[in-house]
Amino acid sequence: MSAIIRKIINTTKAPAAIGPYSQAVVADRTMYISGQLGMDPSSGQLVTGGVQAEAKQALINMGEILKEAGCDYNNVVKTTVLLADMNDFTNVNDIYKQFFSRNFPARAAYQVAALPRGGLVEIEAVAVLGPISDASS
Repeated sequence: MSAIIRKIINTTKAPAAIGPYSQAVVADRTMYISGQLGMDPSSGQLVTGGVQAEAKQALINMGEILKEAGCDYNNVVKTTVLLADMNDFTNVNDIYKQFFSRNFPARAAYQVAALPRGGLVEIEAVAVLGPISDASS
């Protein structure tokens, strides 16, 4: 059996990991993107403006990681959205659909007791590398 290749993805265009983990890991053609907070990559601080501003920045950060691996939001097949308050679900969806507008990835959303740095939202993803061809219905 041949070994599966593992590659660590790292970009300075997204916030550095704030613990012992990688921004993303590719195993074979699957990329696992660590949860992204709404942190400004240059300052390392959460953006101001509430949950929608944080969600937008988290998804921008995710996009930079995707780009570093040679893909984009279309390559994302699964996301998990962690919310400090489930009442923000609709507000986050309003931002989310600006980044995922068709052939939506599978998704789960949870309210959690707390997020790192006091964040209001964190979004993680699984993506597949390479060209994507959608099957017709």
